[in-house]
Amino acid sequence: MHTTTVAAFLAVDLLLVFTPGADWAYAISAGLRDRSVVPAVAGLIAGYAGYTLLAVAGLVVIVASSATVLTALTVAGAAYLIWLGWGVLSRPAALATATETTASPASVASRGRIMLKGVGTSGLNPKALLLYFSLFPQFINPAGGWPVAAQTGLLGVLHMTACALVYLTVGVLARTVLTTRPSAARAVTRVSGAMMIVIGGLLLVERLAG
Repeated sequence: MHTTTVAAFLAVDLLLVFTPGADWAYAISAGLRDRSVVPAVAGLIAGYAGYTLLAVAGLVVIVASSATVLTALTVAGAAYLIWLGWGVLSRPAALATATETTASPASVASRGRIMLKGVGTSGLNPKALLLYFSLFPQFINPAGGWPVAAQTGLLGVLHMTACALVYLTVGVLARTVLTTRPSAARAVTRVSGAMMIVIGGLLLVERLAG
């Protein structure tokens, strides 16, 4: 792929990644509630990895063109976000202390659950599917020197890398800035939970009213 094409894609993709949404809300919540934001971000990226594999296989276009599949995905994703947001609202952030550093079976299981929630947050987001469906084709040249699958894979890797860097930064900054401000941390966590619920509700309204 041409360097100019890659640069143009990154410029557009970064604008989308820097726009706060469900992923931001989850990264912020994880940064305030957990000892490390890495499992949460790893889960978010794993969800996008699934979309990348679908895109490389050419299945994204098929799925995105089915109104039934999109509606089912939207309803499932919206319900999941609302459930996740309610959980965040009902249990405000409790920052981990410096003594909570020893790994245990319970903490390992907790990290696994955090990662799975991240997978659900990005993997059940129909906006991600539409991003791959509508954005990627604009930067893929079927007549180029690279196979379409290779071009798609590269764009997917670039998107996942951008997401990883931004979401890690967001989560770490949230934790660093608010670690000495418990009341502010709880307020930000509640806002994150409310964002998830609002986004889930808007997704439901948009799909069911359409």
